[in-house]
Amino acid sequence: MSDQNPYEKLGVSEDASFDEIQDARNRLLEQHGGESNGRELIEAAYDAILMDRLRMRQEGKIKVPERIRFPEMRVPSPQKEPLVPREQSPEWLQRMLDQPSLPDILLPGAWYLGLSAISIFVPAAGDQVLQLALALGVGVSIYFLNRKENKFGRAVLLTLASLIIGLIAGGIIAAWVLQQLPMINITANQFSTVLTFILMWLISSFLR
Repeated sequence: MSDQNPYEKLGVSEDASFDEIQDARNRLLEQHGGESNGRELIEAAYDAILMDRLRMRQEGKIKVPERIRFPEMRVPSPQKEPLVPREQSPEWLQRMLDQPSLPDILLPGAWYLGLSAISIFVPAAGDQVLQLALALGVGVSIYFLNRKENKFGRAVLLTLASLIIGLIAGGIIAAWVLQQLPMINITANQFSTVLTFILMWLISSFLR
């Protein structure tokens, strides 16, 4: 077989098309299976034919399809760098936000829902009840925030911030909301208290 030219080794004629040459090569590779020596001879014959066709193309004797890859042109394509997913939010915000489980959302929610109901249904003159409800809400917020990372000071600061922001925001928008919705029969203090409880629930549930 060593005296045969590359075309004879692959069993094709010298005027065979590229598809016929490739089919013959693939067929012979399947026949030889795991025989490394036989496969090397087949690949060597195939490369020799490609080199011969390349020489003929350079001499203008034949036209080679662009899809044909000659041995010296077989350069491995550069590996693409894996795409790094972009962060959807700043790192400092990710450190603050929590991914609570359903019980971690519902349990504080149940407390603040109960406190909100007490605040709404107390008599209009019951400011002492509202103050007691707010004090209890502060304790609930500190408890759930401290339970997450055991940082009592941070839990107190976040709770006080939510208390101050809730009361100030509630006082500012209460008059406008109650004027636009006259069917809501609550006072401005009750509205501010409920808004504060909503803010406390969000902070105790979704912040670390």
